[in-house]
Amino acid sequence: MKRLALPALLLLAACSPSGCGQTPPPADAPATPTPPVAEAEAPPTPPAPEPVTWPHEPPGALYPGSGAGATDVTLWAPGMRFPIEAAPAFANSQVYGYGGYQAPGPGGQCDSRNYAYPWRDNFCESRSWTNGMCPSGKGHQGQDIRPSTCVKKVHAVVAAESGTVTSIGSYTVFIQGASGRIYRYLHMDMPGVRALIHEGQAVTRGQKIGTVSADFGGNATTIHLHFEIKAPVTSGGSTAVIFVPVYTSLVDSYGRLLNSPGEA
Repeated sequence: MKRLALPALLLLAACSPSGCGQTPPPADAPATPTPPVAEAEAPPTPPAPEPVTWPHEPPGALYPGSGAGATDVTLWAPGMRFPIEAAPAFANSQVYGYGGYQAPGPGGQCDSRNYAYPWRDNFCESRSWTNGMCPSGKGHQGQDIRPSTCVKKVHAVVAAESGTVTSIGSYTVFIQGASGRIYRYLHMDMPGVRALIHEGQAVTRGQKIGTVSADFGGNATTIHLHFEIKAPVTSGGSTAVIFVPVYTSLVDSYGRLLNSPGEA
């Protein structure tokens, strides 16, 4: 075996760790740049949901032949809670609806056509009661509202505004709101009402005060809630608390109920 000469051995021993024949980089050489890390793109903002709407006729558009309605679009109770706790609910006429004594055709009060949109105003519907906001000076003083189904004592009714229960009658409940407005509820299950509230009691907006029924002091009516608002109205320099059109306030509050159930 041929032996390597000593100079060759020394040359092998002097090789750098990176291998022989490679020149190490100078100490002050710049570091190899690190490629930039791409930032993650933020997810796109989802589009705002379309508002929930429902078919409803304008204020004053009563059933044909049922009277002349009030076309006033004033929001008499801004921010009030819709008086029935849960949707859907159907604002329409009891007298001129199916099963009423002025019904448009055969069918009972539970006819599915009564439990369908569109809504229809019936403030000022033909009645003998005085109503200064109606074109004729007389008419229905509130709005009839059917709950989601034709069943008594199931669908909760709530306070439209925080206030005080001022009266409980044989088929009526009055609540004086903190705003000064007066809300009147008719045809609830009255034994159930008295189990929940009493005269002089403070109630909060949205608090349950009863259930929809057909109580009418011994007379017959359909399963519905009749809802009224009385508010201070100034005319000719004097102010009186009178019945005011309720339909626009119901449309406003029902829209909030559909779109923000937990904040209605």
